Amino acid sequence: MEKKFQFSLSYLFIALAIFILLQNWLSPQINNVSYSQFKSYVVDKKINSVVISSTLLKGYEKVESSKKEPMFPDVLYITPRIDDRNLVEFLEKYGIDIIAANENTFLRTLLSWILPTLFFVGIWMFMMKRMGQAGGGMMTLGKSKAKIIAQTDLGVDFASVAGHEEAKVELAEVIEFLKTPEKFTRLGAKIPKGILLVGPPGTGKTLLAKAVAGESGVPFFSISGSDFIEMFVGLGAARVRDLFEQANAKAPCIVFIDELDSLGKARGTGMMGGHDEREQTLNQLLAEMDGFEVNKGVVILAATNRPEILDPALLRPGRFDRHILVDRPDLKERVAILAVHAKGIKLAVEVDLGIIARRTPGFTGADLANLVNEATLLAVRKGKEQVEATEFEEAIDRIVAGLEKKNRVLNETEKKTVAYHETGHALVATFRKTAEKVHKISIVPRGIGALGYTMQLPTEDRFLMSKTELLEKIDVLLGGRGAEKIIFDEITTGAQNDLQRATDIARSMVAMYGMNEKLGQVTYLQQANQFLQQGLFQQKEFSDQTALLIDEEVRKIIDERMVLVEKTLVEQRPLLEKIAKTLLEKEALDDEEFKALLAEGA
Repeated sequence: MEKKFQFSLSYLFIALAIFILLQNWLSPQINNVSYSQFKSYVVDKKINSVVISSTLLKGYEKVESSKKEPMFPDVLYITPRIDDRNLVEFLEKYGIDIIAANENTFLRTLLSWILPTLFFVGIWMFMMKRMGQAGGGMMTLGKSKAKIIAQTDLGVDFASVAGHEEAKVELAEVIEFLKTPEKFTRLGAKIPKGILLVGPPGTGKTLLAKAVAGESGVPFFSISGSDFIEMFVGLGAARVRDLFEQANAKAPCIVFIDELDSLGKARGTGMMGGHDEREQTLNQLLAEMDGFEVNKGVVILAATNRPEILDPALLRPGRFDRHILVDRPDLKERVAILAVHAKGIKLAVEVDLGIIARRTPGFTGADLANLVNEATLLAVRKGKEQVEATEFEEAIDRIVAGLEKKNRVLNETEKKTVAYHETGHALVATFRKTAEKVHKISIVPRGIGALGYTMQLPTEDRFLMSKTELLEKIDVLLGGRGAEKIIFDEITTGAQNDLQRATDIARSMVAMYGMNEKLGQVTYLQQANQFLQQGLFQQKEFSDQTALLIDEEVRKIIDERMVLVEKTLVEQRPLLEKIAKTLLEKEALDDEEFKALLAEGA
């Protein structure tokens, strides 16, 4: 295929440089001289012809007759013309050829304006052309930025997506419609226009959308909700129109809008009213979803982790009326996801993905992929040929607790305090029936502020918690502060995070879960976002008296549980000191070492 020539700004500069060089080479040598010197050259016969213009005198040096006539005279002398009445007589006296030039400055003046203008217009056109190649240019601002991905380029199907079996079943109906639409239309069934994938970040919503396109074998339009919003009013609506025009032309196909909340936020909720551009874009999206034919084969998929802020008009029947939850994977799904990401990894024989999955409750698919990669990087760093279980242990510690801070050296007093603090957490967890079992204790500083940590391993995934379980979870959190008080008769700042988490649990019990006798079976607070884990509570909708009562009951719970925690630690003080001293020596204890110390002290 012949390569198409493309203009470059460098060509213009090269041509300009060549023109200047040629002009310097072909033009005569120019000497600017004074008027008296010019007359002396006439007297000395160095000038044989003079061109007289309104402002200048141009004298050309005499050329030897033996020489070949050059294209231009050899030397040119220029001097400003002055008011000299005897000039012509003087020149004729020495036999100089006189040429009168009627100087026309119109062309020169015109070129002095036109050439710079043409130059800057050329640069502007060149820049606009480059902008057009990069991002569509001014003429394509209203074009959709959606990436059209062919089915062969996706390389993703349901076999590539581990877990999410319920979501796959829901989406399988869409795939069947795209493959065999007549099966639905013969009975008059209508496929849902819009399907909304809802779930926390990193759970695989985009991957599921690609898998649907890969399974059905249709074109896949991918675009982010923020790609519609621009500074210029009206561009977002134009892009929505263009997107649906392209989708209708490529039908059957799938249009996937990622981060729908950036485009579909509820209208009229801002402090200063809605943003005109965003609202116009949303209105156009609503109109387009109403306008296209239901059974033409265009399926709109969207993903969000903030469904509570979406405009109600988007969620009504006929638009995004089918909502599919893509939640964090359970234990079985985590094992399957780890197996998918470990396919290309050289794993040691002793690596048990089941144990790793049990150690990672709450991890999303993206977290598990990162875990496998971190473990592999650690093995490479150590020069190993295989990824062993120790690398996975280190990777989990690194992700959960943070990077190990080897340069953060604690003094002996701080190290001892941290050892008793973490042992307090572990012992209280051991002597609470519903608490998760201790998996590891460490006093190695990690992350931004963690000087040590106690890791617990859940025996199974839990979706409901009883009042007793919540209270005993508070006990475990207070165990570190309790140990400090008993051993040192002093408290430190190390329990700040523990106290915050314990207070949050107690406040949830009182104000959200209806687990308090004085406040009754009433919910006073609601979670702001169940997927993003941000802004745990919304603004209060209760009186100041109720707020005071909530604060009193929360403090009462914390105080009562602290009394029980201190009682447990006082009863087990010999065991507390023994484990803490061992922890000071080894800096870390795994579950087997911890159980052995418990057995010795029993």
